[in-house]
Amino acid sequence: QVQLVESGGGLVQAGGSLRLSCAASGRTFSSYAMGWFRQAPGKEREFVAAISWSGSNTYYADSVKGRFTISRDNAKNTVYLQMNSLKPEDTAVYYCAARSEVVVTTLEYDWWGQGTQVTVSS
Repeated sequence: QVQLVESGGGLVQAGGSLRLSCAASGRTFSSYAMGWFRQAPGKEREFVAAISWSGSNTYYADSVKGRFTISRDNAKNTVYLQMNSLKPEDTAVYYCAARSEVVVTTLEYDWWGQGTQVTVSS
């Protein structure tokens, strides 16, 4: 069982930045692929970014490519999402997720956090 706790969300103006963190429990964090997803009101949950267990491979949705960066610190059991040049359409609840198998960009993750709200004002 893996527990994930997101933090770092908040209210920011368009063009601003936020860094989300996701702290994971368990001694095998370094073997998990990790992903960030988001869900805006009235919309489906969507993929944002993912990172392989080693951190050597990263993947991004086209809508955030060049603005968001996913990274991980396996010594701290934490994955991060640095979000720059934020836009109002980035407003959503952001979730981190863990997967015990190869990294994917779909919703097929084994464990999910509770989410953190990100609101970008225009």
